[in-house]
Amino acid sequence: MNFQQLRSVREAQRRGFNLTEVAQALHTSQPGVSRQIRELEDELGIELFVRVGKRLTGLTEPGEQVLPVIERLLQEADNLKRAADDFAQAGSGRLRIAATHSQARYALPPAVRDFRAHHPDVSLHLQQGSPQQIARLLLDGEADVGIATEALAQYPELVALPCYRWTHSVVVPPDHPLLDGPLTLARLAQFPIVTYELGYTGRSHIDDAFAAAQLTPHIVLSAMDADVIKTYVELGLGVGIVAAIAFDEERDRHLRAIDARHLFEDNMTRLAVRRSAYLRDYVYEFIQTFASPLKREVVDAARHELPVQEGREPVLAWSKAA
Repeated sequence: MNFQQLRSVREAQRRGFNLTEVAQALHTSQPGVSRQIRELEDELGIELFVRVGKRLTGLTEPGEQVLPVIERLLQEADNLKRAADDFAQAGSGRLRIAATHSQARYALPPAVRDFRAHHPDVSLHLQQGSPQQIARLLLDGEADVGIATEALAQYPELVALPCYRWTHSVVVPPDHPLLDGPLTLARLAQFPIVTYELGYTGRSHIDDAFAAAQLTPHIVLSAMDADVIKTYVELGLGVGIVAAIAFDEERDRHLRAIDARHLFEDNMTRLAVRRSAYLRDYVYEFIQTFASPLKREVVDAARHELPVQEGREPVLAWSKAA
């Protein structure tokens, strides 16, 4: 039994049992992948995959039971390498961050700048995606840290730590009628709306608020990124609903922002790591740079499901939402 056999089985499941893709991912040949899988099955004395001819079509019942064990073995092998690197390559390495567009654009830059100033020998790799994609990158071991508002707390294999609360704002052109008088859902529903896609940046709270008021908003365009939303508001497509942190008076001088915290529920941005992953020292330091209450002992207490000391709930208030 060897790690290449285990990787072949894991990648076969991840890549929909397409051995051509598995071979590409593992930098080997398709016959080589087939041989590795068959040798492991012979070693274990069971078939892990359902076959139709030479094609793999799914996992057998034993395969379903064995796959989590394989995942854990490969995770621990990766942890062993990271632990060794902490001593052999102290202060250097790679940090892989997965974040939504809004977090990468508005929340991460100060943390990245400060972290780089103290860790010049750590290379940063930033991946952007949906909250579900970020969770999958973490679960597959392809990201060390994930940052998003939605979804991360739904996975028991991840530790999702609260970082900061934020609110929404409505953005409009300078002469828009919504600037006159109080902002209400009823008034907002009278105009075409440009806002986030489903599953992004607090969109569920926007939908919930309109539904609770028995109003149907006329959403003419949805996008993942606040800059895209603001661009179409400037073009006159509608009024925008964006995260308050996404509006800057200087940069967005052709628009006006209206505080909408009284209309929509507050949102919580979370930082997640895989519960079983070995975190190198500089990963802990990046986490605390991004959210100062998330000290190493707080992160480890959450990873091991230990109670955090009373009064030390790691939640920040985002200054622009205040």
